[in-house]
Amino acid sequence: MSIAAAPGTEHRVLLADSVADYIVRGTDIARVRKLRGTAAEYDRAAWRKMAELGWLGILIPEQYGGLGLGLAEMAIVARGLARALVPEPLTAAAVLAATALAAGENEALKRDELPRLVSGETLPALAWQEAAGELDPAAIRARAVPFEGGFKLSGVKRFIAGSAQADAFLVSAQAGGNIALLWLPRETAGARLELEPLADGRSFGTLKLEDALVPKTRIVASGAAATEALARAFDHAAAIAGAELAGVMERALEMSLEYLKTRVQFGRPIGAFQALQHRAVDLYIHKELANAVLDEALGLLDRGPDARTRAALASRVKARCADAALRVTRETIQLHGAIGFTDDYDAGLYLKRALTLAAWLGHPTWHRRRYASLTAGVKAEGGSRKADRNHSGGAS
Repeated sequence: MSIAAAPGTEHRVLLADSVADYIVRGTDIARVRKLRGTAAEYDRAAWRKMAELGWLGILIPEQYGGLGLGLAEMAIVARGLARALVPEPLTAAAVLAATALAAGENEALKRDELPRLVSGETLPALAWQEAAGELDPAAIRARAVPFEGGFKLSGVKRFIAGSAQADAFLVSAQAGGNIALLWLPRETAGARLELEPLADGRSFGTLKLEDALVPKTRIVASGAAATEALARAFDHAAAIAGAELAGVMERALEMSLEYLKTRVQFGRPIGAFQALQHRAVDLYIHKELANAVLDEALGLLDRGPDARTRAALASRVKARCADAALRVTRETIQLHGAIGFTDDYDAGLYLKRALTLAAWLGHPTWHRRRYASLTAGVKAEGGSRKADRNHSGGAS
Protein backbone atom coordinates (compact mmCIF):
# COMPACT_ATOMS: atom_id res chain seq x y z
CA MET A 1 0.00 0.00 0.00
CA SER A 2 1.54 3.30 -1.07
CA ILE A 3 0.70 6.69 0.36
CA ALA A 4 1.50 9.81 -1.67
CA ALA A 5 3.69 12.18 0.30
CA ALA A 6 1.54 15.26 -0.33
CA PRO A 7 2.06 18.27 1.93
CA GLY A 8 0.79 17.56 5.42
CA THR A 9 0.62 13.79 4.87
CA GLU A 10 4.13 12.84 5.93
CA HIS A 11 2.74 11.34 9.13
CA ARG A 12 0.56 9.06 7.02
CA VAL A 13 3.58 7.80 5.13
CA LEU A 14 5.32 7.04 8.42
CA LEU A 15 2.17 5.36 9.72
CA ALA A 16 1.89 3.15 6.64
CA ASP A 17 5.57 2.25 6.94
CA SER A 18 5.15 1.25 10.59
CA VAL A 19 2.22 -1.02 9.68
CA ALA A 20 4.16 -2.62 6.84
CA ASP A 21 7.13 -3.23 9.15
CA TYR A 22 4.85 -4.78 11.78
CA ILE A 23 3.34 -7.13 9.20
CA VAL A 24 6.84 -8.33 8.26
CA ARG A 25 8.25 -8.61 11.77
CA GLY A 26 5.34 -8.96 14.19
CA THR A 27 2.82 -11.33 12.66
CA ASP A 28 2.22 -13.93 9.98
CA ILE A 29 -0.50 -16.24 8.71
CA ALA A 30 0.85 -19.07 10.87
CA ARG A 31 -0.05 -17.02 13.96
CA VAL A 32 -3.51 -16.41 12.55
CA ARG A 33 -4.01 -20.14 11.97
CA LYS A 34 -2.79 -20.94 15.48
CA LEU A 35 -5.26 -18.55 17.14
CA ARG A 36 -8.34 -19.19 15.01
CA GLY A 37 -11.05 -21.18 16.73
CA THR A 38 -9.45 -20.83 20.16
CA ALA A 39 -11.03 -19.20 23.18
CA ALA A 40 -8.18 -16.68 23.26
CA GLU A 41 -8.93 -15.57 19.68
CA TYR A 42 -6.18 -12.92 19.71
CA ASP A 43 -2.92 -12.14 21.47
CA ARG A 44 -2.74 -9.53 24.23
CA ALA A 45 1.02 -9.20 23.71
CA ALA A 46 0.34 -8.19 20.10
CA TRP A 47 -2.34 -5.78 21.37
CA ARG A 48 0.16 -4.11 23.70
CA LYS A 49 2.62 -3.82 20.80
CA MET A 50 -0.03 -1.99 18.81
CA ALA A 51 -0.47 0.32 21.78
CA GLU A 52 3.28 1.01 21.85
CA LEU A 53 3.11 1.95 18.18
CA GLY A 54 0.37 4.45 19.00
CA TRP A 55 -2.33 2.83 16.89
CA LEU A 56 -4.88 2.40 19.68
CA GLY A 57 -4.87 6.12 20.38
CA ILE A 58 -5.29 7.38 16.82
CA LEU A 59 -8.89 8.49 17.36
CA ILE A 60 -8.51 9.45 21.03
CA PRO A 61 -8.13 13.19 21.78
CA GLU A 62 -4.71 14.29 22.98
CA GLN A 63 -6.12 15.40 26.34
CA TYR A 64 -6.79 11.72 27.12
CA GLY A 65 -3.40 10.47 25.97
CA GLY A 66 -4.27 9.79 22.33
CA LEU A 67 -2.98 11.18 19.05
CA GLY A 68 -6.13 13.07 18.09
CA LEU A 69 -5.92 12.05 14.42
CA GLY A 70 -8.73 11.01 12.12
CA LEU A 71 -10.42 8.11 10.38
CA ALA A 72 -8.06 8.41 7.40
CA GLU A 73 -5.12 7.56 9.67
CA MET A 74 -7.00 4.74 11.40
CA ALA A 75 -7.93 3.34 7.99
CA ILE A 76 -4.24 3.11 7.04
CA VAL A 77 -3.62 0.85 10.04
CA ALA A 78 -6.81 -1.21 9.69
CA ARG A 79 -6.25 -1.74 5.98
CA GLY A 80 -2.64 -2.80 6.47
CA LEU A 81 -3.41 -5.21 9.28
CA ALA A 82 -6.29 -6.74 7.33
CA ARG A 83 -3.88 -7.67 4.54
CA ALA A 84 -2.27 -10.06 7.03
CA LEU A 85 -5.61 -11.10 8.57
CA VAL A 86 -4.43 -9.90 11.98
CA PRO A 87 -7.02 -11.19 14.52
CA GLU A 88 -6.69 -8.41 17.12
CA PRO A 89 -9.95 -6.38 17.34
CA LEU A 90 -8.63 -2.97 16.27
CA THR A 91 -11.91 -1.76 14.78
CA ALA A 92 -14.10 -3.27 17.50
CA ALA A 93 -12.11 -1.81 20.40
CA ALA A 94 -10.13 1.19 19.13
CA VAL A 95 -12.90 2.51 16.87
CA LEU A 96 -16.35 1.20 17.86
CA ALA A 97 -15.90 1.10 21.65
CA ALA A 98 -13.38 3.96 21.81
CA THR A 99 -15.60 6.31 19.81
CA ALA A 100 -18.62 5.58 22.00
CA LEU A 101 -16.61 6.24 25.15
CA ALA A 102 -14.90 9.38 23.82
CA ALA A 103 -18.25 10.79 22.67
CA GLY A 104 -19.73 10.29 26.14
CA GLU A 105 -20.37 13.02 28.69
CA ASN A 106 -18.70 11.48 31.75
CA GLU A 107 -15.40 13.37 31.89
CA ALA A 108 -14.14 11.59 35.00
CA LEU A 109 -14.70 8.20 33.39
CA LYS A 110 -13.00 9.30 30.19
CA ARG A 111 -9.98 10.59 32.10
CA ASP A 112 -9.73 7.21 33.84
CA GLU A 113 -10.40 4.78 31.02
CA LEU A 114 -9.31 6.37 27.74
CA PRO A 115 -5.60 6.52 28.71
CA ARG A 116 -5.83 2.87 29.76
CA LEU A 117 -7.29 2.02 26.36
CA VAL A 118 -4.53 3.95 24.58
CA SER A 119 -1.83 2.11 26.55
CA GLY A 120 -3.37 -1.30 25.82
CA GLU A 121 -4.03 -1.92 29.50
CA THR A 122 -7.80 -2.05 29.00
CA LEU A 123 -9.54 -3.59 26.01
CA PRO A 124 -13.22 -2.55 25.84
CA ALA A 125 -16.07 -3.89 23.71
CA LEU A 126 -19.35 -2.23 22.80
CA ALA A 127 -22.42 -4.31 23.64
CA TRP A 128 -25.28 -2.65 21.76
CA GLN A 129 -27.01 -5.15 19.48
CA GLU A 130 -29.68 -7.52 20.78
CA ALA A 131 -31.33 -9.23 17.79
CA ALA A 132 -30.16 -10.47 14.41
CA GLY A 133 -30.86 -7.95 11.68
CA GLU A 134 -31.69 -5.16 14.14
CA LEU A 135 -29.12 -2.44 13.50
CA ASP A 136 -30.82 0.56 15.10
CA PRO A 137 -28.72 1.41 18.19
CA ALA A 138 -31.89 2.76 19.81
CA ALA A 139 -33.70 -0.59 19.55
CA ILE A 140 -32.96 -1.64 23.12
CA ARG A 141 -34.78 -4.03 25.45
CA ALA A 142 -32.09 -4.31 28.14
CA ARG A 143 -33.08 -2.43 31.28
CA ALA A 144 -31.12 -0.39 33.82
CA VAL A 145 -33.26 -0.08 36.96
CA PRO A 146 -32.24 2.42 39.69
CA PHE A 147 -30.86 0.70 42.77
CA GLU A 148 -28.90 2.12 45.75
CA GLY A 149 -27.12 4.94 43.97
CA GLY A 150 -26.64 3.00 40.79
CA PHE A 151 -28.44 0.62 38.46
CA LYS A 152 -29.32 -3.04 38.15
CA LEU A 153 -28.62 -4.03 34.58
CA SER A 154 -30.57 -6.91 32.99
CA GLY A 155 -30.92 -8.16 29.43
CA VAL A 156 -29.01 -9.95 26.66
CA LYS A 157 -26.53 -8.35 24.25
CA ARG A 158 -25.41 -10.29 21.17
CA PHE A 159 -22.86 -10.12 18.36
CA ILE A 160 -20.21 -8.38 20.49
CA ALA A 161 -17.02 -8.17 18.44
CA GLY A 162 -13.67 -8.42 20.21
CA SER A 163 -15.28 -9.72 23.39
CA ALA A 164 -13.14 -12.85 23.84
CA GLN A 165 -10.60 -11.05 26.04
CA ALA A 166 -12.47 -7.79 26.66
CA ASP A 167 -11.85 -6.25 30.07
CA ALA A 168 -15.01 -4.16 30.08
CA PHE A 169 -18.19 -3.60 28.11
CA LEU A 170 -20.03 -0.44 27.16
CA VAL A 171 -23.62 -1.61 27.49
CA SER A 172 -26.64 0.25 26.12
CA ALA A 173 -29.89 0.00 28.09
CA GLN A 174 -33.23 1.68 28.72
CA ALA A 175 -33.09 3.71 31.91
CA GLY A 176 -36.18 5.61 33.01
CA GLY A 177 -37.40 6.16 29.46
CA ASN A 178 -34.01 7.26 28.16
CA ILE A 179 -31.15 5.41 26.53
CA ALA A 180 -28.12 5.02 28.77
CA LEU A 181 -24.63 3.76 27.98
CA LEU A 182 -22.92 2.15 30.96
CA TRP A 183 -19.38 0.95 31.68
CA LEU A 184 -19.44 -2.64 32.95
CA PRO A 185 -16.23 -4.45 34.01
CA ARG A 186 -16.08 -8.03 32.73
CA GLU A 187 -15.97 -9.61 36.19
CA THR A 188 -19.12 -7.85 37.45
CA ALA A 189 -21.43 -10.23 39.31
CA GLY A 190 -24.52 -11.02 37.25
CA ALA A 191 -22.70 -10.70 33.91
CA ARG A 192 -21.93 -13.84 31.91
CA LEU A 193 -20.24 -13.98 28.50
CA GLU A 194 -20.68 -16.78 25.98
CA LEU A 195 -18.83 -17.01 22.66
CA GLU A 196 -20.23 -18.10 19.30
CA PRO A 197 -17.78 -18.94 16.50
CA LEU A 198 -17.54 -17.04 13.22
CA ALA A 199 -16.47 -18.24 9.79
CA ASP A 200 -13.01 -16.69 10.07
CA GLY A 201 -12.12 -18.43 13.35
CA ARG A 202 -12.90 -15.46 15.58
CA SER A 203 -16.08 -15.09 17.62
CA PHE A 204 -18.96 -12.89 18.67
CA GLY A 205 -19.87 -12.64 22.31
CA THR A 206 -23.29 -12.93 23.92
CA LEU A 207 -23.45 -11.01 27.19
CA LYS A 208 -26.19 -12.21 29.56
CA LEU A 209 -26.98 -9.75 32.33
CA GLU A 210 -29.04 -10.45 35.43
CA ASP A 211 -29.17 -7.66 38.01
CA ALA A 212 -25.56 -6.64 37.31
CA LEU A 213 -24.79 -3.61 39.48
CA VAL A 214 -23.40 -0.47 37.85
CA PRO A 215 -22.66 2.64 39.97
CA LYS A 216 -23.82 6.02 38.66
CA THR A 217 -20.20 7.05 38.25
CA ARG A 218 -19.93 4.45 35.47
CA ILE A 219 -22.60 6.02 33.24
CA VAL A 220 -20.85 6.93 29.98
CA ALA A 221 -23.76 8.95 28.60
CA SER A 222 -27.54 9.16 28.75
CA GLY A 223 -30.39 10.52 26.68
CA ALA A 224 -29.48 12.34 23.47
CA ALA A 225 -25.75 12.12 24.24
CA ALA A 226 -25.93 8.31 24.47
CA THR A 227 -27.92 8.08 21.23
CA GLU A 228 -25.38 10.25 19.39
CA ALA A 229 -22.42 8.36 20.87
CA LEU A 230 -23.84 5.04 19.65
CA ALA A 231 -24.69 6.40 16.20
CA ARG A 232 -21.27 7.99 15.76
CA ALA A 233 -19.51 4.81 16.90
CA PHE A 234 -21.57 2.69 14.50
CA ASP A 235 -20.88 4.92 11.49
CA HIS A 236 -17.17 5.34 12.15
CA ALA A 237 -16.69 1.60 12.74
CA ALA A 238 -18.62 0.76 9.57
CA ALA A 239 -16.28 3.00 7.58
CA ILE A 240 -13.16 1.43 9.09
CA ALA A 241 -14.61 -2.04 8.51
CA GLY A 242 -14.72 -0.92 4.87
CA ALA A 243 -11.00 -0.17 5.10
CA GLU A 244 -10.41 -3.67 6.47
CA LEU A 245 -12.36 -5.13 3.57
CA ALA A 246 -10.19 -3.09 1.20
CA GLY A 247 -7.05 -4.59 2.72
CA VAL A 248 -8.45 -8.12 2.48
CA MET A 249 -9.38 -7.80 -1.18
CA GLU A 250 -6.08 -6.12 -2.10
CA ARG A 251 -4.06 -9.02 -0.75
CA ALA A 252 -6.45 -11.62 -2.21
CA LEU A 253 -6.12 -10.07 -5.66
CA GLU A 254 -2.32 -9.97 -5.32
CA MET A 255 -2.36 -13.69 -4.52
CA SER A 256 -4.46 -14.35 -7.62
CA LEU A 257 -2.17 -12.37 -9.89
CA GLU A 258 0.91 -14.09 -8.47
CA TYR A 259 -0.71 -17.48 -9.10
CA LEU A 260 -1.71 -16.59 -12.66
CA LYS A 261 1.92 -15.72 -13.39
CA THR A 262 3.39 -18.94 -11.96
CA ARG A 263 0.82 -21.68 -12.64
CA VAL A 264 1.73 -23.33 -15.95
CA GLN A 265 -0.76 -25.17 -18.12
CA PHE A 266 -0.32 -26.34 -21.71
CA GLY A 267 3.25 -25.09 -21.58
CA ARG A 268 2.62 -21.49 -20.54
CA PRO A 269 1.43 -19.49 -17.48
CA ILE A 270 -2.34 -19.50 -17.19
CA GLY A 271 -2.20 -15.71 -16.90
CA ALA A 272 -1.45 -15.66 -20.62
CA PHE A 273 -5.00 -16.86 -21.39
CA GLN A 274 -7.18 -13.93 -22.37
CA ALA A 275 -10.28 -15.12 -20.51
CA LEU A 276 -8.39 -15.11 -17.20
CA GLN A 277 -6.82 -11.76 -18.02
CA HIS A 278 -10.29 -10.27 -18.49
CA ARG A 279 -11.44 -11.64 -15.15
CA ALA A 280 -8.38 -10.25 -13.40
CA VAL A 281 -8.93 -6.80 -14.93
CA ASP A 282 -12.57 -6.86 -13.85
CA LEU A 283 -11.55 -7.64 -10.27
CA TYR A 284 -8.95 -4.86 -10.38
CA ILE A 285 -11.63 -2.38 -11.44
CA HIS A 286 -13.88 -3.45 -8.56
CA LYS A 287 -11.00 -2.97 -6.14
CA GLU A 288 -10.09 0.46 -7.49
CA LEU A 289 -13.69 1.69 -7.40
CA ALA A 290 -13.99 0.56 -3.78
CA ASN A 291 -10.70 2.28 -2.90
CA ALA A 292 -11.88 5.52 -4.53
CA VAL A 293 -15.14 5.51 -2.58
CA LEU A 294 -13.29 4.68 0.63
CA ASP A 295 -10.69 7.43 0.28
CA GLU A 296 -13.24 10.09 -0.64
CA ALA A 297 -15.62 9.17 2.17
CA LEU A 298 -12.89 9.11 4.81
CA GLY A 299 -11.84 12.62 3.84
CA LEU A 300 -15.41 13.84 4.14
CA LEU A 301 -16.01 12.03 7.44
CA ASP A 302 -12.94 13.63 8.97
CA ARG A 303 -14.46 17.05 8.27
CA GLY A 304 -17.19 16.31 10.83
CA PRO A 305 -20.37 16.28 8.70
CA ASP A 306 -23.88 16.31 10.17
CA ALA A 307 -25.31 13.01 11.41
CA ARG A 308 -27.33 12.30 8.26
CA THR A 309 -24.39 12.86 5.93
CA ARG A 310 -22.10 10.87 8.21
CA ALA A 311 -24.47 7.89 8.13
CA ALA A 312 -24.84 8.07 4.33
CA LEU A 313 -21.06 8.15 3.83
CA ALA A 314 -20.55 5.21 6.18
CA SER A 315 -23.18 3.13 4.41
CA ARG A 316 -21.77 3.99 1.00
CA VAL A 317 -18.32 2.81 2.07
CA LYS A 318 -19.48 -0.35 3.80
CA ALA A 319 -21.72 -1.46 0.94
CA ARG A 320 -19.21 -0.77 -1.81
CA CYS A 321 -16.22 -2.32 -0.02
CA ALA A 322 -18.18 -5.36 1.15
CA ASP A 323 -19.52 -6.14 -2.32
CA ALA A 324 -16.11 -5.69 -3.92
CA ALA A 325 -14.30 -7.78 -1.28
CA LEU A 326 -16.79 -10.62 -1.59
CA ARG A 327 -16.46 -10.57 -5.37
CA VAL A 328 -12.67 -10.53 -5.30
CA THR A 329 -12.20 -13.19 -2.62
CA ARG A 330 -14.75 -15.57 -4.14
CA GLU A 331 -13.12 -15.31 -7.54
CA THR A 332 -9.72 -15.73 -5.91
CA ILE A 333 -10.84 -19.23 -4.93
CA GLN A 334 -11.98 -19.94 -8.50
CA LEU A 335 -8.84 -18.57 -10.13
CA HIS A 336 -6.71 -20.85 -7.96
CA GLY A 337 -8.74 -23.90 -8.94
CA ALA A 338 -8.83 -26.94 -6.67
CA ILE A 339 -6.02 -25.76 -4.41
CA GLY A 340 -8.04 -22.65 -3.58
CA PHE A 341 -10.71 -24.77 -1.90
CA THR A 342 -8.30 -26.43 0.51
CA ASP A 343 -7.94 -25.27 4.11
CA ASP A 344 -4.18 -25.47 3.89
CA TYR A 345 -4.10 -22.75 1.24
CA ASP A 346 -4.48 -19.16 2.46
CA ALA A 347 -6.96 -17.98 -0.15
CA GLY A 348 -9.85 -19.46 1.82
CA LEU A 349 -8.86 -17.50 4.91
CA TYR A 350 -9.30 -14.25 3.02
CA LEU A 351 -12.73 -15.26 1.78
CA LYS A 352 -13.80 -16.16 5.32
CA ARG A 353 -12.57 -12.85 6.70
CA ALA A 354 -14.43 -11.00 3.92
CA LEU A 355 -17.62 -12.90 4.70
CA THR A 356 -17.35 -12.02 8.39
CA LEU A 357 -16.56 -8.35 7.86
CA ALA A 358 -19.24 -7.94 5.19
CA ALA A 359 -21.93 -9.17 7.61
CA TRP A 360 -20.67 -7.25 10.66
CA LEU A 361 -22.31 -3.85 11.29
CA GLY A 362 -24.78 -4.41 8.48
CA HIS A 363 -24.59 -6.39 5.25
CA PRO A 364 -24.28 -4.60 1.89
CA THR A 365 -27.99 -4.74 1.03
CA TRP A 366 -28.96 -3.11 4.34
CA HIS A 367 -26.42 -0.34 3.82
CA ARG A 368 -27.56 0.28 0.24
CA ARG A 369 -31.12 0.69 1.49
CA ARG A 370 -30.00 3.04 4.26
CA TYR A 371 -27.93 5.07 1.80
CA ALA A 372 -30.90 5.36 -0.57
CA SER A 373 -33.17 6.43 2.28
CA LEU A 374 -30.72 9.02 3.60
CA THR A 375 -29.99 10.55 0.20
CA ALA A 376 -33.53 10.44 -1.24
CA GLY A 377 -34.36 13.82 -2.74
CA VAL A 378 -30.94 15.26 -1.95
CA LYS A 379 -28.93 16.76 -4.80
CA ALA A 380 -25.21 16.19 -4.85
CA GLU A 381 -23.23 19.42 -4.75
CA GLY A 382 -22.50 20.56 -8.32
CA GLY A 383 -24.77 18.02 -10.03
CA SER A 384 -27.70 15.63 -9.85
CA ARG A 385 -27.94 12.46 -7.81
CA LYS A 386 -27.62 10.51 -11.06
CA ALA A 387 -24.34 12.21 -11.86
CA ASP A 388 -23.07 11.47 -8.35
CA ARG A 389 -23.96 7.80 -8.70
CA ASN A 390 -22.19 7.62 -12.05
CA HIS A 391 -19.09 9.18 -10.52
CA SER A 392 -18.90 7.23 -7.29
CA GLY A 393 -20.83 4.05 -7.95
CA GLY A 394 -23.38 4.99 -5.30
CA ALA A 395 -23.44 2.60 -2.38
CA SER A 396 -23.35 -0.59 -4.37
